[in-house]
Amino acid sequence: MRLLLALALAVVAVATPAGVATAQPEHRSYAIRNVKTLEQDEAVRKAGMEVDYFEHGILYVKGKPEQASALRKQGFKVDDLSLTVAATPVDPGYTDFAEMAAEVNRIAGAFPALVSKSVIGQSFEGRDLHMLKISDNVGTDEDEPEMLFTANQHAREHLTVEMALALANLLTTQYGVDPKITEIVNTREIWIIPMVNPDGVTHDLGGANYQHWRKNRQRDAASNPLFTDLNRNWAYKWGCCGGSSGSKSSDTYRGPSAFSAPEAKAVKDFVLTRRVGGVQQIKLALDIHTFSELVLWPFGYTTSTVVSGMTADQYNVHKAIGTEMALSNGYWPAQASGLYITDGSIDDWLWGDQKIFSFTFEMFPKESNPLEFYPPASVIPVETSRNRDALVRFATWADCPYRSIGKEAANCPAANDYSLTAPATATVAQGGNTSFSLSAAKTAGADQLVSLSATGMPAGATVGFSSFSVPTDGSAHTVTINTTAATTQGTYTVVITGVGSAGTVRTTRVTLTVTGKPECTATNGTDLSIPDGTSKATSTVTIASCGGNGHTTATVQLKVVHSYIGDLRVNLISPSGTTFALHDRNGGPVNNIDRLYTLDLSGEAADGVWKLDLLDGVSGDSGKLDTWTLTLR
Repeated sequence: MRLLLALALAVVAVATPAGVATAQPEHRSYAIRNVKTLEQDEAVRKAGMEVDYFEHGILYVKGKPEQASALRKQGFKVDDLSLTVAATPVDPGYTDFAEMAAEVNRIAGAFPALVSKSVIGQSFEGRDLHMLKISDNVGTDEDEPEMLFTANQHAREHLTVEMALALANLLTTQYGVDPKITEIVNTREIWIIPMVNPDGVTHDLGGANYQHWRKNRQRDAASNPLFTDLNRNWAYKWGCCGGSSGSKSSDTYRGPSAFSAPEAKAVKDFVLTRRVGGVQQIKLALDIHTFSELVLWPFGYTTSTVVSGMTADQYNVHKAIGTEMALSNGYWPAQASGLYITDGSIDDWLWGDQKIFSFTFEMFPKESNPLEFYPPASVIPVETSRNRDALVRFATWADCPYRSIGKEAANCPAANDYSLTAPATATVAQGGNTSFSLSAAKTAGADQLVSLSATGMPAGATVGFSSFSVPTDGSAHTVTINTTAATTQGTYTVVITGVGSAGTVRTTRVTLTVTGKPECTATNGTDLSIPDGTSKATSTVTIASCGGNGHTTATVQLKVVHSYIGDLRVNLISPSGTTFALHDRNGGPVNNIDRLYTLDLSGEAADGVWKLDLLDGVSGDSGKLDTWTLTLR
């Protein structure tokens, strides 16, 4: 896939010199949805199609109808975007620029003590770039961690505006009602820019039908099109790595220079104003896109995790926070380059230049289809509300993101500080309990009393402390975890949080393993190659003396090493032949699976041969099943 992308962009660079218009009137835009090998890409080029870019598992090209027809005869799935999208009526349920501005004004007017409205600049065509600030003392620049939310860099991604506005409404209407929301607003300063690309939005929604428009509407001094992909116009690694295009006709055109687009520059300029005394006040940022149902983090320009500008701890913080959000909203977590290589993106700049922990949501839908950017507006309530808990969790890390990996003491020191210590691991059987020692020890400043709580417990399990408030004198205290017979087996990260009387928050992590009956658990750790194409691979385990049926919370721990899981199907087959889907994804491509799946197997007899079927539906990648464990109860 990486070679495909590099070749595709190289074709653009050779075939379309900068400034030369390539798409003739008889040319149309097409989306080819099953191109993954260099041989297939060669067939596309031989057909005379002009490769534009590869994104979300789709190769976007321009060409003539007869060229598209020839490819279809070769077995390619080719969608004519001018027919499937541009002829789709605009759904009035989506928010246009005027409606967005009115809603921003309404929110600010309804909650003047919590919300202030400002304009951070203008688009190329002169539309205001509106921003909301939300905080309990909104008129004061308090010494509180800040968060930035941006949406709609890509014009056609209208669901992102709805998400940004839904967040603003959540933080205001639930203030004083929901304790978690109230705490966030009281202790954070939150900035929301709901529509970064108003010109593109206006163009996309301006007629009776959608225009499938992505970029801004910028022109040069002679009024020639200079339409720019805003999320390829950021300065960090701008144009470095084949993740954008230098061709003006491309949907990923990066512009003539970094921050040449006024919209990207305005957001950048605002971010720089939040450097106070040389210290960036924004600690977390989230840029909202569609589609593929993913949570992404930097870097997008490289598949490497630890590179210049990104230490192992910094990468692990991104991964920990991103994974936590994904577990909440059902998205798939991945480094941004796992979807496709990008350069000049906002997330890479926010982290690479400003050291703001930055993330991207790719919202609904999960799967690629001709109307992926234009789901009906009826999905707005469900698809925005599913992110509520994820965004609340996100906000909890703003004061010290390093707390997500248990390294807050080293990275977020406090005047009055202490360490919280517990064993790294603990094991407990279903229906049993386990105990271990915990201590708090002062490391700086004054003594404190530390209030204790725990999160990350498996469902049905409880935690008890010999004392819920402990001194920072290093003395030992007992923590006891109790499980029930129905507690799901597996590995959990239990986070014990201490809140000191001086306000210092510290955590310690315990990896808790919940075991079941040995006779009801089986593992196959033999590596198994997954054929590249349409042949399935099958791995088996045998349960011999468990008896009865499986449990409502049976589990499969699955580890697959695979270079592309966007077309991978994984099914569990019971001894009776019933199929249970574990992984069925044909949305955005990312790599590898390492996940615990919970299934209701109470209707299946436990004993017998259980199968795991793995099918790689499209050629062009490779991988293996590393190990899997079935636990029935």
